[in-house]
Amino acid sequence: MKYLVNCAAQFSFTIFLSLALLSGCTSTGQGSSSSQMPALEIPSLRASQVSQPEGWKDDVALTIPVDLNPDPNILEINLEAKITNMEIMPGKITPVWTYGGSLPGPLIRAKVGDRVIIHFKNNLPDSTSIHWHGLRVPNNMDGVPGVTQDSVDVGDEFTYDFVLQDAGTFWYHPHINSAAQVGWGMYGPLIVEDPNDPKEFGDDLVLVYSDMSLDEDGQFLPPDVGGAFSDLFGREGNIILVNGKVQPKLKVRKGKQQRWRVINAARTRYYTIRYKRQPLIRLGGDSGLAEHTETLDQIKLVPSERTDFVFTPRDEPGTVDWLRWYPTERGYGSTFNRFSEEMMEIETVDEPAVLPETIPYALRTIDPIDITGAKDVLIDLTITFPDDNSVEMGINGIPFRDSSPLLGRIGETQVWTVRNDTDFNHPFHLHGYFFQVLDENRVPEWKDSVDIPVRTELKLAVRFDERPGTWMYHCHILDHAEVGMMGTLRIDP
Repeated sequence: MKYLVNCAAQFSFTIFLSLALLSGCTSTGQGSSSSQMPALEIPSLRASQVSQPEGWKDDVALTIPVDLNPDPNILEINLEAKITNMEIMPGKITPVWTYGGSLPGPLIRAKVGDRVIIHFKNNLPDSTSIHWHGLRVPNNMDGVPGVTQDSVDVGDEFTYDFVLQDAGTFWYHPHINSAAQVGWGMYGPLIVEDPNDPKEFGDDLVLVYSDMSLDEDGQFLPPDVGGAFSDLFGREGNIILVNGKVQPKLKVRKGKQQRWRVINAARTRYYTIRYKRQPLIRLGGDSGLAEHTETLDQIKLVPSERTDFVFTPRDEPGTVDWLRWYPTERGYGSTFNRFSEEMMEIETVDEPAVLPETIPYALRTIDPIDITGAKDVLIDLTITFPDDNSVEMGINGIPFRDSSPLLGRIGETQVWTVRNDTDFNHPFHLHGYFFQVLDENRVPEWKDSVDIPVRTELKLAVRFDERPGTWMYHCHILDHAEVGMMGTLRIDP
């Protein structure tokens, strides 16, 4: 806390001095009279009072869907799944699987309490669905074929209809043949705004990180390329994308804050991001704001995870530099002979610097889940080798096809020990409910996705407050999920 405040004060003072010098202001000493000195005029250039440069986010702009409903508290849209030809690699056309014909899919943005209606039509050559990742929706809206709904077959339609209960940064993607379909482009952002959020965070920028596996002609590599090792490791794409673009450019003003809402929509890739080791002020993640801010020199996002942070440009006008991806240690071979990659170009434009706002340290109060009398549950993430040519993953040694559901009831609290005795990290995701990580070293926040590193375990507290039905939990390395590392949770009234 002390470091955060002092850094902010030092930076603001530096900019203040620069502005004063640029405006020609000078000091006269104690004997000078006011009549001999022009009045000191400080430009009114607080971050909240200035604009970003023209075209500042053209390269990372997202598609906005047409709202069909005049009611300000209802967002109603049409959303079509279809193949769209796009130029991902220069001069090469890729037949991308999309929601709404864009990559990522359209930005769905509403506010807490709004009703959202999505008329979905499938014009792909395969069955699909939409899972609303992180949203607490009714069970029949969760988008898991065979568990909460039927698949939306070729040419068929389905209407998703639910009320937004929680502010935060969320996303949507299929939950059928998901490793392939997500890898081909089926994902999109969903932002739920809280009108009570502090205004000091700056301009809102949604960034979806992902990757694709393309050959030299821009065509998709087979989803199962790589053999058994890739099943274990999870298949990363060879092309890193930010909002569907390769190395897009973002224009910024020195001192002009931005709230970055970042989503990791990759099927496998972990994102450790850093900008010249410039501190980033983390605000929260999966379900909105954390209890307080953190000042970090880098941000790590596991597959499916989201994070919000404040980025304050500090480079001098005219500087061009890169936001970079760094390899993340996540098990055997994950960082061997791998190097950082340039993700997004950041250009600090030649416009006057501005004074940044002071970010509040305390963000909200998060009451801990009362675990008195809670039921203890073990979830052991396992890998087996049935024969020399296959890999099978599961929960407690049982692959998904043979598993029985965990049981709970409305009003019950459980403490899950999620154990990873394998040689690979697993990002654990729960549908339908948020949980709290029982680790006093972590900033309190509500989560739906969390990394379980190699040979470790985490304790998670979850309370089944409402929404009976059968829900999924699984590793969100989608290759792992599809070879069995999934389970179901049945909540009875």
